[in-house]
Amino acid sequence: MRMDIQVISKGGSTGTLTYGKLSFPCALGKSGIIREKREGDHATPIGRYPLRRLLFRADKSPAPDCNLLTQEIKPSDGWCDDPDNTLYNRPVELPFDGRHEKIWRDDDLYDFVVVLGHNDSPPVPGMGSCIFMHIAQSDYSPTEGCIALKKQDMILLLSELSPESHIVIHPKAVNTGSFGP
Repeated sequence: MRMDIQVISKGGSTGTLTYGKLSFPCALGKSGIIREKREGDHATPIGRYPLRRLLFRADKSPAPDCNLLTQEIKPSDGWCDDPDNTLYNRPVELPFDGRHEKIWRDDDLYDFVVVLGHNDSPPVPGMGSCIFMHIAQSDYSPTEGCIALKKQDMILLLSELSPESHIVIHPKAVNTGSFGP
């Protein structure tokens, strides 16, 4: 049975991520969540997105138990966030002339990175790039638009996911009960 990850905003840059019986606090974009994502708005996009693959730092830990396609991160890995570049919202090899994000980071935030299928089929310039699920800072500081979890929560979540799982980002809790007689 396919099951989706649910991310519910608590307002601002915090939320709750649930998958079956698992439930974890998470950090969201510093501008909260938004329906119409734009490059540089610092918001997490509302919607339902496939989980494309897991990127991981093999120099820091082995690949976690996971049913997603996995790929080791190399020091030369980057991601294009330049709307004027033909490789917008695609992985790139560094050095790279266009604006980009480094995937091999000095901190631990990208030790595990789940690439979300936001604006990638095909990418539309300016509609948002580099939307990932990654490791949170210890105080759950806001992200640039990603979803971030504590490392141990991410490892547990990855062990439970199905390759068919999607992530669904909601603006607030939705009452699914019946109303009226």
